[in-house]
Amino acid sequence: MKTVQIYDTTLRDGMQGEGVSLSVAGKIRMAMRLDEFGIDYIEGGFAASNPKDMEFFREIRTKKLKHAKVAAFGSTRHARTPVGEDQGTLKMIEAQTSVVTLFGKSWRLHVNDVLRTTETENLAMIRDTVAYLKQHGRQVIYDAEHFFDGYKDSPAYAMATLRSAMQAGADCLVLCDTRGGCLPHEIADITRTAVEAMAMPVGIHCHNDSEMAVANSIEAVRAGAVHVQGTINGYGERCGNANLCAIIPGLAMKLGYACHCKANLNGLMDLSRYVDNSLNMLHDRQAAYVGESAFAHKAGMHVNAVEKNPRSFEHVPPETVGNERRILISELSGGSNVLLKAIEMGEDMRKSSPEIREVLNKLEQLEKKGYQFESADASFKILIQKVLKSHKAFFELEGYRVIVEKRGKNEPCLSEATIKVKVGKEIEHTAGEGDGPVNALDNALRRALTRFYPAIANVALTDFSVRILDPKEATAAKTRVIIESSDGKDAWSTVGVSENIIEASWEALVDSVEYKLFKDEQAARKQKSAKSPEKS
Repeated sequence: MKTVQIYDTTLRDGMQGEGVSLSVAGKIRMAMRLDEFGIDYIEGGFAASNPKDMEFFREIRTKKLKHAKVAAFGSTRHARTPVGEDQGTLKMIEAQTSVVTLFGKSWRLHVNDVLRTTETENLAMIRDTVAYLKQHGRQVIYDAEHFFDGYKDSPAYAMATLRSAMQAGADCLVLCDTRGGCLPHEIADITRTAVEAMAMPVGIHCHNDSEMAVANSIEAVRAGAVHVQGTINGYGERCGNANLCAIIPGLAMKLGYACHCKANLNGLMDLSRYVDNSLNMLHDRQAAYVGESAFAHKAGMHVNAVEKNPRSFEHVPPETVGNERRILISELSGGSNVLLKAIEMGEDMRKSSPEIREVLNKLEQLEKKGYQFESADASFKILIQKVLKSHKAFFELEGYRVIVEKRGKNEPCLSEATIKVKVGKEIEHTAGEGDGPVNALDNALRRALTRFYPAIANVALTDFSVRILDPKEATAAKTRVIIESSDGKDAWSTVGVSENIIEASWEALVDSVEYKLFKDEQAARKQKSAKSPEKS
């Protein structure tokens, strides 16, 4: 079985993406998480680029990694500069990492127009720098920048750059599609040629400017590469780098290659989300393997097929990458969608149950009014409970008032909500402030209910989206509000629709709180049921 090394460059190449940045502490935490997942190499930063990256290299030396090797990144020496006097080279030594990743030019266009030096000098720059780093005891990974474009321009010169690195003692030659413009068949053919010509390990580093980075990386491995570079979630400059969250399962599960992190694939989705959250970026719902929609089924015929045999529409079992199957509800739904949702909630239903048709009719009526349940799973579960007459109202609204006040043109808006709710026979009347009317209403509702249901103190609104359904009606248009909530463990979405945005928000808020309480009550029942056999 062929083994492939996984090299992560999220902390260096990924940081070159637009809007992406991490503090030193953030980079350390991410490095530890990558190591825990089983990544072989973690590229920590550009040694000569900025003080923050050098601080990272100093700090990471104090940490005990389980498996990964940390690599410092840098370039070949400058033209007409002795390697021992080249500041970039000295910085790579100063980083004190056991591995150094060095990039050099493979394309004559870059040699002539960017470096403004001769082709002979460029070969010497590669050879001198690799040799110097090897003399200082480093494992050297040589990144042949723009290799594929260079090869298409001049195969002889591109191969000469690889030989310069190889003869100087490089441990791995990495072929880079730096512009990201090559197609899979080109990557495969050129990689195969390089592998056959070089009696040493060859790697691949692809960018995603043609949306081919994952396919190109996999084709390179099929052509003989044994080392793959990329970033988590594909972060990187321009259109990003090759996405390791798709490459790793593709190699390990589809092609059967061995890699150290293969044993931890069920943590892939958690790693993907961790990186997104650390970078304060929205998670791509439709990302392969790790997106929330990756195993979400909506069409009734598809759901029916998945119910009978998940392989009918799922290319891998979702749990193998830490994901889960989701059944979506919309006007396209059939009885299978409703049945699976009801079973998921613990309801005793069969496909022949008359309630199935009742739920579908109610769904159709509500969607005509503008409700959308495929993005509001929790609201749909509450709808099923109401149709089955099993819904428990945890509280009743007696009334609320929302005030938005601006006391001067240079003063901020102040929002305050007053709310009165009834829980059992008790009435709670309280107020809350917030950044806006919905936030104030949410705070007031929580303040009113926390005495009765302490668990809702852990619930936070993580997203709030508004859609105008009939824009021709202008300010009188009907509004759909979708709220995403989380208790730190689970996340759920709820929906509300009204001509009044506050009323629509209130509907979604109520569903959010009630779903949390229902979820906790259901979990408590399961726990009690699991313990009862022990007592008998």
